[in-house]
Amino acid sequence: MERLKNTELFVLDMDGTIYLGKNVLPGAREFVSHVKNSGKKIMYFTNNASNDHKIYIDRLTNMGFDADESEIFSAADVTAMYLRTHHPEAKVYVVGTPALENTFLQYGITLTDGTEGDIVVTSFDTTLTYDKLVKACDLIRGGAIYYCTHPDFNCPTENGFIPDSGAIAALVTASTGVTPRYFGKPYRETADMIAQKSGKDFSKIAVVGDRLYTDIALGKKHGILSVLVLSGETKIDDVTDENRADIIVDGIGDLIQYT
Repeated sequence: MERLKNTELFVLDMDGTIYLGKNVLPGAREFVSHVKNSGKKIMYFTNNASNDHKIYIDRLTNMGFDADESEIFSAADVTAMYLRTHHPEAKVYVVGTPALENTFLQYGITLTDGTEGDIVVTSFDTTLTYDKLVKACDLIRGGAIYYCTHPDFNCPTENGFIPDSGAIAALVTASTGVTPRYFGKPYRETADMIAQKSGKDFSKIAVVGDRLYTDIALGKKHGILSVLVLSGETKIDDVTDENRADIIVDGIGDLIQYT
């Protein structure tokens, strides 16, 4: 717990960590206030690329969180930044929500309607149609590069789990035989973006989340302090010696006394 005292930036997952669906999790607002009152920083980072910054800032402020749009990042930002840097002229077909499309457009990405495309990006798409899947698979079979915003298989809600980005990608892979390059947590591009945007070294950052293979793996892979909360997807029986976080608590409110 001593490393928490020296942490200068807390990277918080959202779904399953500070809220579950429309419900704020116990101690979440208090933790954010405590951290900021201590002169430390908060970054809200979610792999959920189905919403844009405005949607998240509206949700957080309506839930009573102290949040500024400059503190909010998602796997959509990481993917868009990668596309802008490495494929600035590419035509991209997105299997995602209108909010994700809007995020890509704000980064200057050229989008198509699926009749053509150099790159296909799939994501957590609550507007998914069979036509979108057909177009994506056809382009990938034709040689388009395949990327996916994040690997999460399920999205937690107050009523249970719903299929997420990784589940959709698995379908596309099963049809085409092509596995995408993933972005978001736990991949290096995300760790580097967090450090770049915050100006903090990995040694001064803690990532707090409810998923072992994204949130906790981000910390374990890149030397960042990892904090698992058992308020979302992961249960204590899922924890092994290999995937164990540096710190495990029932909920985010339990961290207040140590920060």
